[in-house]
Amino acid sequence: MTKYADQDLNEGWEFKIVRSTRAINGVRFYTLCQEEARNGWELVEKFDDSRIRFKRSIQWRSSPPDPQIEPYRTTYGISETKVVLLALGIILAITVAAAIFITTL
Repeated sequence: MTKYADQDLNEGWEFKIVRSTRAINGVRFYTLCQEEARNGWELVEKFDDSRIRFKRSIQWRSSPPDPQIEPYRTTYGISETKVVLLALGIILAITVAAAIFITTL
């Protein structure tokens, strides 16, 4: 992993890591980088297919953000909470369907 350079830390840069529950590669990676660039974020490094680090000058804080993209978002796509809730909902639906099927026998 790339370390933060003293120059980056002392010269007014801010950093963030964007995470995703799905792989960020190919078109998704390109789209994410394009969206982040609209708010001044530059790609620093891709840790793996689910974590990407960006940086931008703190001067961007005074610029109006792109109204479609939250400049400080740290998740891309569906959140981990939504994935867990979706999985629990599916399990519950299967359990209810199985219980109904068994009681009708």
